[in-house]
Amino acid sequence: MDLWGDRHFDFLSKRKKTFTISTILVLIGLVAVVAIGTGRANLGTDFSGGIAIQYRFESPLKIEEVRKLLSKGGFGEAQLQQFSEPNKMLVRLKKAEGNLRATSKSLGEIFTQGLPGNPFVVDSTTEVGPTVGKKLQTDALKAIGVALLGILFYVAWRFEFRFGIAAVIATFHDVLIVLGILLILDKEITLLIVTGLLTLAGYSINDSVVVFDRIRENLHRENKKKEEGYDLINRSINEVLRRTVVTSVTTLMALASLLVFGGEVLYDFAFTLFVGVLVGTYSSIFIASPVLLFWERDGKKGDKQSAKQGGGISNAVKPSSVQP
Repeated sequence: MDLWGDRHFDFLSKRKKTFTISTILVLIGLVAVVAIGTGRANLGTDFSGGIAIQYRFESPLKIEEVRKLLSKGGFGEAQLQQFSEPNKMLVRLKKAEGNLRATSKSLGEIFTQGLPGNPFVVDSTTEVGPTVGKKLQTDALKAIGVALLGILFYVAWRFEFRFGIAAVIATFHDVLIVLGILLILDKEITLLIVTGLLTLAGYSINDSVVVFDRIRENLHRENKKKEEGYDLINRSINEVLRRTVVTSVTTLMALASLLVFGGEVLYDFAFTLFVGVLVGTYSSIFIASPVLLFWERDGKKGDKQSAKQGGGISNAVKPSSVQP
């Protein structure tokens, strides 16, 4: 897997451009958070409230057939879920599309007329009120917040506090950018999307920790040479670049298979992760590590050479705490 041999890309020299691009995308992500919090985003039934009706048909049926049938009947926004038993189908609709009794009657008429040779019974009907949806929405945001705090404490304990801050900034960056992209594309925000965002947070921190670990190793080995932080970080990123690219490409291949063959139910989840892996790979190179340079530079204002090279990072990790 030696794709390009030993190269020495100057990633940190691009940090001003990448920070500018990331700032714009993060601002869009913050708009998405406000839109979700105020209920103006495209929220799924889990958050906005709605109804879910489970049907059991006499004969197996295809989900594509049911989707076309509901679209013709005016329920094109319905979410469908098929169980292990191919004759069972769950239909979920947002609250705005009608009350439980009227909607259930309309759906029954559509199935009776569209599937005359396949009688059915209603196994269960569930209504999710706005109060429950609001609670799920709050709990989802809390879950993401707790996950990011856990990441901060872990990296701060494993490395040092400034490394934890850099990792959390990169992870926040990834989650907000993906949320912004979902808002722009008008994707429906569901609990499955939240699951994808939490998975993304784990992937992003894993990529960042790999780079941080190499920085720590190089710091310990090159401490006698007093290598500048700018050069040390650049070299560390280049040394793990192949690992980062190969890991991301293989993960993207798996997610691409879900996008193509996973069906509509898994599509948004796979899409969230696919975009997230791309953003996470970018942030581990262009966001997480350069943040360390800004941290060091703050203590050396007015030093032009320090601003250029980002200052030394010799104090970022104590050599005595490093294990060979």
